[in-house]
Amino acid sequence: MKIAVYPGSFDPITLGHINVIERASAMVDQLIVGVLNNQAKSPLFNAEERVEMIREATAHLTNVVAVPFDGLTIDFARRSGAQWIIRGLRAVTDFEYELQMAQTNRVLAPEIDTIFFTTELKYAYLSSSTVKEVARFGGDIDSFLTPVVKERTLAKLKERQK
Repeated sequence: MKIAVYPGSFDPITLGHINVIERASAMVDQLIVGVLNNQAKSPLFNAEERVEMIREATAHLTNVVAVPFDGLTIDFARRSGAQWIIRGLRAVTDFEYELQMAQTNRVLAPEIDTIFFTTELKYAYLSSSTVKEVARFGGDIDSFLTPVVKERTLAKLKERQK
């Protein structure tokens, strides 16, 4: 069975993330979207909320599952039985960091390789941080998120402002 993991924070999941998920899921039998539960960060959504939004946004993809994880991505990939780690590249600036991580992971687990997906141009500027910033200042985020994720993001920001 061909298994890949696509790790990330997904806080929240954007249309750019969904695009990578759709493309990667077409190449494997199972794509596991790993939602990093990083205690060092203070995300807008907790890990379970992010997992739920990913499940809703990818319900049309029968070979995609979303699960939270802690620790090193390479350990998560190994536990998942994955042969590949999927990473998205938006710009050249992403490449240096991602290459370094891929090479480190290859030393730690030579049996697991990294596959890079370049972002479609219409999503090349998009990040979860950008979405949250635009939303905080009342900007239109319709073209960044699915309607359900948009609704949850606006509700969470409103809740945090109280």
